[in-house]
Parts: sequence; C-alpha cells; structure tokens
Amino acid sequence: MAPVPPGVRLLASFNKDQWYRALTFFLTFLLYTSFHLSRKPISIVKSELHKNCSAFGGQGPSSLLLRPDMDCSWKPFDKKNYKELLGTMDYSFLCAYAVGMYLSGIIGERLPIRLYLTVGMLSSGFFTCLFGMGYIYNIHSLSFYIFVQVANGLVQTTGWPSVVTCIGNWFGKGRRGLIMGLWNSHTSVGNILGSLIAAYWVSSNWGLSFIIPGLIIMAMGVVCFLFLIEREFLLLLLLLQRRNCTSRQSADQQDPFLCGEKPCVFVVCLVPGGGSPWRRANGGGVPLQGVVEFSLCLLFAKLVSYTFLFWLPLYITKAAHLDAKRAGDLSTLFDVGGIVGGVLAGVISDKLGKRATTCAVMLLLAAPTLYGFSMISQFGLGPTIGMLLVSGALVNGPYALITTAVSADLGTHKSLKGNARALSTVTAIIDGTGSVGAALGPLLAGLLSSYGWDKVFYMLMAADFFALLVSERSSSELRLLLRT
Repeated sequence: MAPVPPGVRLLASFNKDQWYRALTFFLTFLLYTSFHLSRKPISIVKSELHKNCSAFGGQGPSSLLLRPDMDCSWKPFDKKNYKELLGTMDYSFLCAYAVGMYLSGIIGERLPIRLYLTVGMLSSGFFTCLFGMGYIYNIHSLSFYIFVQVANGLVQTTGWPSVVTCIGNWFGKGRRGLIMGLWNSHTSVGNILGSLIAAYWVSSNWGLSFIIPGLIIMAMGVVCFLFLIEREFLLLLLLLQRRNCTSRQSADQQDPFLCGEKPCVFVVCLVPGGGSPWRRANGGGVPLQGVVEFSLCLLFAKLVSYTFLFWLPLYITKAAHLDAKRAGDLSTLFDVGGIVGGVLAGVISDKLGKRATTCAVMLLLAAPTLYGFSMISQFGLGPTIGMLLVSGALVNGPYALITTAVSADLGTHKSLKGNARALSTVTAIIDGTGSVGAALGPLLAGLLSSYGWDKVFYMLMAADFFALLVSERSSSELRLLLRT
C-alpha cells in the first residue's frame, strides 16, 4: 500500500477549529489587502495627471491618440501649484479617515461585523470607481475629486477595526507578535498589487487604475458577506443549533451580547485622584493609559509611512528620472521591505516580550536611514533599491506592530472581562489617532516639496524622532498594564 503523502498527513492533522482559524486568517488578510489595493492608485497616477490631455481642442482622452508626443495637463492639476492640489486630495481622504475612525470603532461594536464590513467594502469600491470615472467622463472639477476622496475616506474606516477584531477574537496571546506580523503584511501586499495594477494602466487610461481596484474590493465585499465568521462563539452557536441545543438560557450564559441584552457602553477616561486607569460601564471599559501613548507613537510613525505611500512614486520620477510606470513598479520595493520589517518586529517582540522596546529600536534606526535614503537615491538605481528595502522594513515595522499586536494586547486586557468587542474601540482609537499623522504627512510633503525634497526628508526624520520619544513612555505603560 502506497504511503500517504506528507502534505496530506499535515492537512489531516488539523481539526475543525484550526481550519476555521486558518480560514479567518486568510480571509481577513485578503479583505484588508483589497482595502490597501484601492488606496494605492492615487500615488501612482499623480505623476501622470499633469500629462494627460485636456489642453487640446477635444478635451478628452482621445486627444492623447492625436498628440501622443506632447506634454499636456489634466485640469485642474495644470497649475504651477499642482503639488499642493495633489496634497489637498491626500489630506481630504486621510482627514476624513481619521475623523471617521473614532466613530467607526463605536459603531462596529454595536453591529454585526460581517454586515458592517460588507457594506463598507461595497461603498469603498463604488467611490474608488467613481474617481476613475473622472477620466472616462472628462471631469475637471477639483471639488468632485475632493468629494470622492472624503466619501471614500469615511467608508474605508469600516475596515481596520473590523478585521483586527476578527483576528483578535480567533487568536490568543501565545504567538500574537508573529501571527500579527505575518497577517499585517496584507498592508504591503495590497500596496504592491495596487501599484502594479495602477502602473499597468496609468499611461494609457488612468481611469482604469481606479476602476479595476474598485471592482476588486467590491468583489471581496461579497466574499466577506458569504464566508466571514467574526468570532469562535458564532461557530459554536452554529454547531449547537445543528445538534438542537438552542437553549436560550445556555446561549445567554455564553454571550449576552448576542442574546438581546443591551450592549456595554465603553468610556475612555482617567479616574480622578490617580486611581485605577480604567473606568467600566456595565462591566467593560477601554484602557486609557497605554492607549494614549501608543496612539501618539503611531501618529508620528504613520505620518512617515503614509508620506511614502502617497509621494514615493512621484519622488522617484524626479530623483531617478523614471517614467510613471517604472517609478510605480520600483516603489513596491518599499512595501516588500515593510513585509520583512513587520514579521521581524513581531518575532523579536514575542521573543523579548517587549513590544514598545522593539518599536523604539526600529525607530532609532529609521531616522538615519531616511537621511541616507535622501542622499543615496541621487546616485542611481542600485543604491535606491537597497535603501527602499531597508527604509521600508524600519518604517513599517513599528507601524505594523502597534496597529496589530499592541492593539490586540490592550483590547483584550483581562479587566475587559472577556468582552472581545472592546477590541474594536481600542483599535479605532489607536488607528484613528495614527490617521491624524497619516493626514498631516502627505499634506506637509506637498507643501515642503516645493522648497526641495530635502525638506520633506527633514520632516520625516523629525517625525521619527518624536515617535521614538513617545515610544519610550509607551514601554513603561505597556509593562504596567500587562501586569495588572
């Protein structure tokens, strides 16, 4: 009798619970990959907006075929201050995202995550496609593009609290740093795929650079509706129903939040008089100490990361003298480095048990690396590739660790008495504050780039320095919280 192949033996060794964990891991990975995939096109298209044809008589895409050798501008980005206008579009999206994130976590606690996430993904896909329609229908109104960016920023806030809550509900603290580090690579994978898709269409029809990612996130929204199981208890409930064990009393004891009771209201505050850093309403709460410090640290870390996200392709076109497609392809190396950095940060923090210290060391190394990148990128393609990989690892490593493992540690603290939905609020507070930095970074980059790209890098180094200072405070706060 032929032996069973080792791969089949490995698959057979998993029980049903492990299969559902794997399904949740890969499904939430793909869901948030599609979110980032739909955010990336704007950074690729920036270097092309002032080249597409609206200055000729036809005022339409067909004029590119008539005069392919001519430089022309896509109104309203044909003015000398086009960098500021592009920065305003970034700011519109990210500011709406930051404001909406605080509300999203609270709303997400009170609605079924699967439905909430599905609606958000379908809406985000619609607005992403709508931006691309600006090319198809020759729309040259700045207010149109800003409106679409604001609307998309608001609906995209449904994503992060939802997927982090799902993954936090299914995976405990055992190897959370490694698991979250691998899982969080969806950010970089989404950026890479978004760059490649957008770069493929950018020179011929930049509208498709938005429409294709928009359709992808809508398709993933349908997949979310069909397959997402937000927590283990729902699977247990399904199994109980199959066995006719649907006792109301038993279900109430398992989880009051699914049996009609009034959901817990979470209040974030400091207790006067230096008392406990927790305040509970109906038996739950959100930690302020630790959340505040890591929120501020993420603010500066995300400022750096999102400045690269939105401006790196344009910088490469100017520094390395490449066209929009090649610059877009090359910028994906920053995200490749980000994947390595996120996993490395998770593994190290698991081994040492010091997440904040891991962030601090990587931030300490990131500041001089950014300075080196600004210098070395002037010397050709080879050095630029190397510095892109190193910078991506050091910039995105702390960002990935704070938004995943640290948020999960704080959101599943034992004082919350097992209320896993509090994780949605903690995640939203941390990422919402970080998104303020994400909004400021690209805006400042748009303003400072007019005075030279070196000013942009000085700003990024200063942000990393402030993140380092805050992370030192975060280290002591997290150790205190995890002991209590």
